[in-house]
Parts: sequence; structure tokens; C-alpha cells
Amino acid sequence: MIAAFTALLVTQAAPARGTNPMLPLLIQMGAIFAIFYFLMIRPQQKQRRQHEDRLRNLRKGDSVVTAGGLVGEVVHIKEVSGEDAKKAMEDHVTIKSGESRVVVERGRIARVAGSATEGAKA
Repeated sequence: MIAAFTALLVTQAAPARGTNPMLPLLIQMGAIFAIFYFLMIRPQQKQRRQHEDRLRNLRKGDSVVTAGGLVGEVVHIKEVSGEDAKKAMEDHVTIKSGESRVVVERGRIARVAGSATEGAKA
């Protein structure tokens, strides 16, 4: 009985001839990377793209929340010259919050809380 168990361990421990012992490790690492990509990286990229699209489609009357936590309504958007996507995030947006008006960059808006078109539809 012990001899059979020892023989089984020896045959399990010895790698088969002609196979690379690194191959299973590489397959495992590839599988772990694929899991991380599809469960973490890809959804974050998709969420970032959706947020940038919402910011590019920002209109007068939309309710927004800035990165600093200021909640207000878009009053005016002053676009920087040029159609570059990076410059689009540098556009100046005037927000009315209470009785005051604040000018922020479009890229500093954390969330579009409500749209003026949604309010008209409801």
C-alpha cells in the first residue's frame, strides 16, 4: 500500500518529457489577466467613455455636481476654440448654485445629475 502511494507521488512529481514546466504557469497568468481585464479594466473604460459623452453633450439647464461637491444648474457654456477632445474638457461652464454663479472647467464636473430634456419629457 505504501509502495503504491510512493510510486503515485513519484509519477505525479516528474514532468512528462517534451513539455515545458513553465507552460501551466503561463496559462494561469494569462487566465488571471483575462479575468482582471473583463471584470475590472474594461467596465471602468466603458464607464469613463459614458461620462465623457455626457460631459460633451452638456446643455444649458442641466443639473450637475462638480468634483468639489457643488450642486447647481448649467447657465452658460463658453467653448474654447478648437475641436480637440482634450480641449473640450477645458471649456468653461457657468453654474448657478443658489444665488451665486461659479465658473468651472467641463472636465471638473463629476456627475450630470439631471438633464433639461428629461425634465421637459416628464
